[in-house]
Amino acid sequence: MRSRSAARSARLALIAVAAAALTATATVNATADSRSSTARACGTKDLTFKVSSETQAGGYLLVTAKAKSGVTCYLEGVFPSASFGSSADTEVAPAEHAASENVTLSGSTAAYAGINPKTTGNDFGREFERLHLSVAGDEINSITLSLPEAVKVDRPIATNWHADPADAVPFSD
Repeated sequence: MRSRSAARSARLALIAVAAAALTATATVNATADSRSSTARACGTKDLTFKVSSETQAGGYLLVTAKAKSGVTCYLEGVFPSASFGSSADTEVAPAEHAASENVTLSGSTAAYAGINPKTTGNDFGREFERLHLSVAGDEINSITLSLPEAVKVDRPIATNWHADPADAVPFSD
């Protein structure tokens, strides 16, 4: 009798160990797969930004975003949250009326958004030397960037994030 119950206990223990090993292996493989195939949404703090002046389309600001070292994330194809001052009339409005494709950032890959600070054909507007910028939805972590030169602001617009800087030219109506 003893040998039969001892054998049964040994088999149950072996089955329990094997099940635990299989579960651990499956968990490790699932975690590795999710890290390698799925990027998370970028937050403002995940990125570095650069602003340059461009002359195309009457002049605009080109914002270049890159992931910080060791970060892989994606920017949703919507316009960035940006303003030139603290009043509502300096906040950028969308230049595009549909979302673009997401842009995955890692290493040297960049995303581009164009900001036209003045879309009106008059002499009105206020001059600014800085841009407040964040990834849409992450406004609490907004950063302030110095502009290459002072710009006059009146009804600013911004394009969505794009993988190609040629797609980030903000044409106003």
